[in-house]
Amino acid sequence: MSSEPQVAQGAGRTVQELVAEAHREGRPSFSIEFSPPRDDAAELLLWDAVRRLEPLAPTFVSVTYGAGGSTRDRTVRTIGRIARETTLTPVAHLTCVGASVAQLRGVVGAYAAAGVRNVLALRGDPSGGPGQPWVAHPEGLDHAEDLVRLVQGLGSFCVGVAAFPDKHPESPDLEHDARVLARKADAGARFALSQFVFDTAGYFRLVERARAHGCEIPILPGIMPVTNVRQIERMALLSGAAMPERVVSRLHAVGDDPAAVRAVGVEIATELSEELLRGGAPGLHFYTLNRSTATLEVFARLGVSGRA
Repeated sequence: MSSEPQVAQGAGRTVQELVAEAHREGRPSFSIEFSPPRDDAAELLLWDAVRRLEPLAPTFVSVTYGAGGSTRDRTVRTIGRIARETTLTPVAHLTCVGASVAQLRGVVGAYAAAGVRNVLALRGDPSGGPGQPWVAHPEGLDHAEDLVRLVQGLGSFCVGVAAFPDKHPESPDLEHDARVLARKADAGARFALSQFVFDTAGYFRLVERARAHGCEIPILPGIMPVTNVRQIERMALLSGAAMPERVVSRLHAVGDDPAAVRAVGVEIATELSEELLRGGAPGLHFYTLNRSTATLEVFARLGVSGRA
């Protein structure tokens, strides 16, 4: 008998299968995003969040790269550990940033060896930071759709992509974003995760535009319970996500009280979640920043339990 750790049962299922199963059963998908730890203290925080959220049986969990692909090795290790040691279905992020095609193939191989079948294929942010031009690795790839094709050609992976309800920072307009999403679906993407949403109308407009271009894959809106005003404003700047005045004013009204900010953040996240689900969103994708408490509170208000 092999002494190698066994891959958990959940690791072998695809997001496409799980979201379709939820739809057949008349319930939404609920998923969670983690970041790879940068040090030992962060690793303890991450695994505390994983263990606290695991009993809710989210549809899947994803693990990001750091800025510029800087935590690539930790992502591979973390996603492998989730696959081996938990009942969760992991989705591994992969970006084009600073990587040759050979390196990308190596990372995909490491994911496959860990039993991971789901990969989120992203171009990634410019290595120079927000507002700087995108520069591809000289032996790498230039677009997410190219990465989708690469991953699809390396095995039986279910590949997801990013969607931008509030316009990608480098996009000329919202219609262009919808066309790009449709091209990624044509390249083989089977699901999309949106940037975090604070204006539900923007999400529904994106879905409508994407469908008009023949893109029929499930588009899961992102939800981020706000616990720190400055942090969320910085992330909105990086991602291009819109922060409506009605949201900003509610947060700034309690900005000097961290506990109140957190409470209002949970209220806003719950309201957005309910509105998205009422409008027909196939599920919700929660950005946790490796902190589980606020997400757990939103889940409780939404009545999430079991294989959600």
